[in-house]
Amino acid sequence: MNYPHTDRMNPILLQQNIMGPNPAKLLEEIMEQYSLPAGQTVLDLGCGQGVTSIMLAKEYGLRVFAADLWITASENWRRFRAEGFTSEQIIPIHAEAHDLPFAEDFFDAVVSIDSYHFFGLDKAYLGKHLLPLVKPGGWLLFVVAGFHHDIHSNIPKELLLSWRPEDIDTIHDADYWRDVISATEGVEIVAIEEMESNEECWQDWLRTENEYAVMDRAAMNAGAGKYLNFIAIALRRKE
Repeated sequence: MNYPHTDRMNPILLQQNIMGPNPAKLLEEIMEQYSLPAGQTVLDLGCGQGVTSIMLAKEYGLRVFAADLWITASENWRRFRAEGFTSEQIIPIHAEAHDLPFAEDFFDAVVSIDSYHFFGLDKAYLGKHLLPLVKPGGWLLFVVAGFHHDIHSNIPKELLLSWRPEDIDTIHDADYWRDVISATEGVEIVAIEEMESNEECWQDWLRTENEYAVMDRAAMNAGAGKYLNFIAIALRRKE
């Protein structure tokens, strides 16, 4: 597929700040299907070093609260300012996903790219910690690392070249996520499906010199990619 929004992003910003398979392309694919009106207030949960937050503000005209645990708000704010954004466009937040400092019904939508599987596996998480923050009718758009089919009963040796069993425990197939999300009342499952951009996003990541990308090359060069995909999860809070 084509990525016109990603192509307009600063290539140096992408090269230096992505923390996994290209999040800009993952974001663009899901936004192509479930666009959010410009001017809405959006939570970018698990934003990492802010690439997706910058893209949401620049390319889609959204007001973004950029929340992450691993990257400090000050670090991301320096990056946002260097890209020309004001505090009216992107607000950096240092927060843990189970303790988000926002009012109920505050956001028009939540976006989470390649992060939700780290904290959303608990069936109680969505209804307790995240859904109440979204206005009725609002979208929740997640992209999670996934498998084509469940492999946890017999983990392929290729995966273990780069990832620990506890890392693999966070990765599941679409059926698993459908079961997790279905446990939450008050949310409509619009779609849970595999994505097209998986291979390209991995290629972009493996071309970087990020130390984790270098570590990931062992598994991917051994063929681990045939088990992996990304899964798009599109939800709406019921009215």
